Amino acid sequence: MKRFFALAGLALTTLPLAQPASAQLVEEARIGVMQHNICVTDCKNANKEDGPTVEGELVFASPDFLNLLLGPRPYALASVNTAGDTSYGALGLMWNWDFAQGWSLEPSLGYAIHDGAKSSPYPQGSPESAAFAENNLLLGSKDLFRTGLAINRDIGENWGLQVQYEHLSHGQILGNGRNQGVDSIGMRAYWRFGR
Repeated sequence: MKRFFALAGLALTTLPLAQPASAQLVEEARIGVMQHNICVTDCKNANKEDGPTVEGELVFASPDFLNLLLGPRPYALASVNTAGDTSYGALGLMWNWDFAQGWSLEPSLGYAIHDGAKSSPYPQGSPESAAFAENNLLLGSKDLFRTGLAINRDIGENWGLQVQYEHLSHGQILGNGRNQGVDSIGMRAYWRFGR
């Protein structure tokens, strides 16, 4: 987690340099609850780890240089598992496309660091290793990709609700070996500043 906080601190200190002087740095704050480790397509690990996670997120104004990527907004997110299982922090980019009055679709891509298990701490093939693997997700790397998709619904001028799906995995790019990944789904509220 120390690497995440160092990375987040660096991002927060350098982001204003890329902003126009008149722009507001933080555009939105979000908070919500996610169900951790749901079954999506491969359910053999869905019984491992539990508990809802509480997520808090700050969304920043898109700096001009990101216009080349269709103007995504940077975000910083913290996700804390209430059952003491895998928690993580993430930085990334999100895009927002309106598809109807008050409705928008929001895909995102980011980098996450977690405090869960990479692999079993016990010798492979031992009863202790099998018992550990039975109860813990083995994520294979401390560094993970975070992909997400949300549907947003504006409720008032400054706030709204979103249904969020997210997936964490190293994709055999940021790590090798075990790659069980984790999927979560939940609801978050957002508040837009400066409207």
